Amino acid sequence: MKRVAGNRDHGAGILFRNLRNDRIGRFGFVFHQGSPLSRQSHGGWSWFRIFGALGLVSLLSGCSGELSALDPAGPSAASIADLWWAMLWGACALFTLVLGLFLATWFVPTFGRRLPPDRWILWGGLALPLPVLIALTLYAFTQGEFLLKGATKDTEDALQVRAIGRMWQWHFSYPTLPGSVAEAGVLHIPAGRTIEIVAESEDVIHSFWVPRLGGKIDAVPGHANRLRIRADQPGRYGGICSEYCGTGHAGMRFEVRAHDNDGFLNAVSARTGQ
Repeated sequence: MKRVAGNRDHGAGILFRNLRNDRIGRFGFVFHQGSPLSRQSHGGWSWFRIFGALGLVSLLSGCSGELSALDPAGPSAASIADLWWAMLWGACALFTLVLGLFLATWFVPTFGRRLPPDRWILWGGLALPLPVLIALTLYAFTQGEFLLKGATKDTEDALQVRAIGRMWQWHFSYPTLPGSVAEAGVLHIPAGRTIEIVAESEDVIHSFWVPRLGGKIDAVPGHANRLRIRADQPGRYGGICSEYCGTGHAGMRFEVRAHDNDGFLNAVSARTGQ
């Protein structure tokens, strides 16, 4: 930088421009692979891409598995997953808009200077995010009403199951099936039929959750909470207690086995001795 005698403001202006250009140069280094500086750091850039790819693979791998809410196997879980994705894309839209404004002010110094500060607050703080937030809220209310109705219109055909939590196991029984007895750790259900879970607790607060089949519901001592789930296809689905309940909380897991109609009756008969 050259110092201009007799004009301190002019020198400060040169300093500001140099600093701004230096920041833009460093910013461009990240995205512009063909720059001389990036060619000198080719090895570091390669490692950056490798770690970025590994991070992306790790993120995508979390979208599947027996305890993934983003891999739904029933209408309730699908509704929750749809809401999650809608919220994610809405957040991405807001982030993109804000980032676009930031980059515009960074690279175009004259951008927005004609707009007074109160207008920036009004349009940038209210008018810009408000339509996205309103749309997401209305969609969330719609999905919530769908879940409250059990994610199905066939409310009369629901099979009731009692899920009793106690340190540190789940015990399941079928009040509407004659001769049924409680079984620990395994819940048998018929595929394609709505199941009404009546969650209770005998000691502390637990939380019943089968991520691929529906939402979660707390099991509170002295109170019965209800939740409806359904498995579209036969299979095995993992379930957990999602409320910390003591030293054995991590091992308080169970398995849901969804059968076809004949398989379900056979499983219940084998379990009850009928």
